[in-house]
Amino acid sequence: MSEQPTATAPPEPAPAPAPAPGPEAAPAVTTETTLGPTPAPAPESSNTPLPDEPTTPLKELWATAKAHSHPEIWGVTLQDPTTHVPSQIVLQKYLNANEGDVIKARDQLTKTLDWRQKIQPLELIKQTYSKEKFGSLGYVTTHSSTEDKTKEIFTWNVYGNVTSIETTFGDLEDFIKWRVALMELAVQELSLPTATEPITADSDADPYKIFQVHDYKGVSFLRQAPQVKSASTETIRVFATAYPELLKEKFFVNVPALMGFMYGFMKLFVAARTIKKFHPMANGANLAKEDFGGSKVPLVNTLPPEYGGKGADLKSQGKEPAVA
Repeated sequence: MSEQPTATAPPEPAPAPAPAPGPEAAPAVTTETTLGPTPAPAPESSNTPLPDEPTTPLKELWATAKAHSHPEIWGVTLQDPTTHVPSQIVLQKYLNANEGDVIKARDQLTKTLDWRQKIQPLELIKQTYSKEKFGSLGYVTTHSSTEDKTKEIFTWNVYGNVTSIETTFGDLEDFIKWRVALMELAVQELSLPTATEPITADSDADPYKIFQVHDYKGVSFLRQAPQVKSASTETIRVFATAYPELLKEKFFVNVPALMGFMYGFMKLFVAARTIKKFHPMANGANLAKEDFGGSKVPLVNTLPPEYGGKGADLKSQGKEPAVA
């Protein structure tokens, strides 16, 4: 606001009145006259839709992944899913795991990226683990069809080979690292970085999944051990978050009395439709008789004989994280 003139200051002359315009000079009612001069275009803000902004659930997940500082999941360096099939597979799995709910899928994707950035699972594969702790406890086997490129991947957890609860499960962090390394070995066998066939919202038609076998033959101590309880709880929690839609079916073999304990923890973290994929079996030798979801691979010819198959024994044909 300008200063008021003093008593001694001469009065300012009044401006001359402007001549009244004739009817032909009357201004037209325009945006410029009613709202002032048209402003220059404002810089595009985050609220202004851009041509490449997310318009589909997959693109929304891609935007979330692109904004994260960790670029990789399951060996796939994430790229635009509209042009990169491996990324489409990974991101679609997060949508499928959450039944198409983008908000939940985005949250799970972010948690996975955070976890992988912290844990570095691909580096865990390169480590050597204690043979005393983890030797002969976990394997990965790959079974292929001779007629086409179809293959089935199995992970095997042979808890009957545990010789000491404290040795194997006492260090929870070490156990989880070894268990993640085993899972990453199995995921590598899916060859996701070179996959060429995308997946759809039909989870049952997704071929990029793994069978899991947990063998409890000779095990009688797991239910009571607090170390095992902690390891089971943490493993289920991590896998439910960081490895969605990778399980085809899970078989618990040689487990007559243990299932109530295991199911109790699984139901806390695993979706109900996933629980339906779990199959308890009292006799592991009957495993090869299973249908395995109608697999085209003749698994009875290659599964280990201790599980009813005609292939080499598990230790011979399986691979495990390096131990020494």
